[in-house]
Amino acid sequence: MAASILGSKLKQKEKAAILLIAIGKNQAAHIYKHMTEEEIATLTLAITTTGKVTKEEREAVLSEFYETCVAQKFISEGGIEYARGVLNKALGESKAGEILDKLTETLQVRPFEFVRKADVMQIVHLVSNENPQTIALLLSYLDPKKAAAVLTELSPEQQVDIVTRMANMESVIPEYIRDAEIILEQRLVRMGMADQTNVGGLDAVVKIINCVDRGTEKNILESLDMLDAELAEDIRRNMFVFEDITKLPMQAIQRVLKEVDQQDIAIALKGATEEAKNFIMSNLSKRLQEMIEDDLQVMGPMRLRDVEAAQQKIVNTVRALEDSGEIIVSRGDGSDVLI
Repeated sequence: MAASILGSKLKQKEKAAILLIAIGKNQAAHIYKHMTEEEIATLTLAITTTGKVTKEEREAVLSEFYETCVAQKFISEGGIEYARGVLNKALGESKAGEILDKLTETLQVRPFEFVRKADVMQIVHLVSNENPQTIALLLSYLDPKKAAAVLTELSPEQQVDIVTRMANMESVIPEYIRDAEIILEQRLVRMGMADQTNVGGLDAVVKIINCVDRGTEKNILESLDMLDAELAEDIRRNMFVFEDITKLPMQAIQRVLKEVDQQDIAIALKGATEEAKNFIMSNLSKRLQEMIEDDLQVMGPMRLRDVEAAQQKIVNTVRALEDSGEIIVSRGDGSDVLI
């Protein structure tokens, strides 16, 4: 957005006005579509009060805008230090510093962006000796799937501690975030590879736990039951676990089971409660019930992780169908699912 990129002070408003005049009304109209009514009003006023613009002023504004866009692209790709290195070579340290100073003042660069391209094991090694609060802060900013993979690699004690801290984390002062970024970024390099900012919270925890394997999920929730039963219940109310399968109405469970392989259903039932087993079997055709009963009789003992993986496939199917809108899983109040 041009207005937010160039800032809100008078000098910056003038630059934004000159930029929109220079690129023409059609392109300016496209930019207007991404602005709020207040931004449009402010910028339109700046345009109407702009007098004659010299060729030098026009070229200077276009050049600054281009350099700012390029700098932001480098920041997005590799972080601030990567952008600084590239811009130092291209524009010199003075000009590069000037551009980056403006960007850090006017653009929000997501914290811990430098970790985005690191793989899971690099991140695990990165935080191996870190305090739980810093790990919780870092995971709050990672993609939920990557955060889940990192969480799975940590010890069971760490998992519960970190999840608890994330759930109770409401805001962190920017100075602490910057200090943590500097320390972790320097450590990652050695490995070779305003207002308070809202982070963490219950939503972040639920998104991550929804992505971990069944064993990790069970460990976290069962341990939380002993440490903080209220928090464990809050998490369960906001996510779907295998034991919740019995809460689905007939149409929903039948739709789910159509998407799951017969073998996975049989394996999942090896570790299911009688209630869950009876519920699932009663929603299968007579022929499929007989086939699964036969599978169970000849299957023999199964590894716990294989049973949990099969159960997780069913849970993932429920979540996928919910995401696609084919079923609606109610949250928190135990009411029926709607189809």
